[in-house]
Amino acid sequence: MTASTNLDAAAAAVAEEIATDVQGVLSSKDLDAVPNIKAMRQRLESKFAIARELAAEKSRVAAQKAKDAASSANAYAHDEPWQIAGAALAVGVLVGLLLGRR
Repeated sequence: MTASTNLDAAAAAVAEEIATDVQGVLSSKDLDAVPNIKAMRQRLESKFAIARELAAEKSRVAAQKAKDAASSANAYAHDEPWQIAGAALAVGVLVGLLLGRR
């Protein structure tokens, strides 16, 4: 996961907590005496539903991008196995040299 993905997940979790808190406050029976509360509840409910749909869609898009990237990497590894082996060898030699200096 990238830092951006982690940040998005954290923001989504915070937004969900805020939504839950606001819904909890607005569902209080003590507020039924205030005339505008029912209309505000309905507006917030519809906006929360839209926000949840957007978050779900963003999650689906991210999952599809991850699948596409994995598929591309797999295809490249099958098309160019010697380049992958050479890169792995180069990384191994570099790590060995770095560890050998200690």
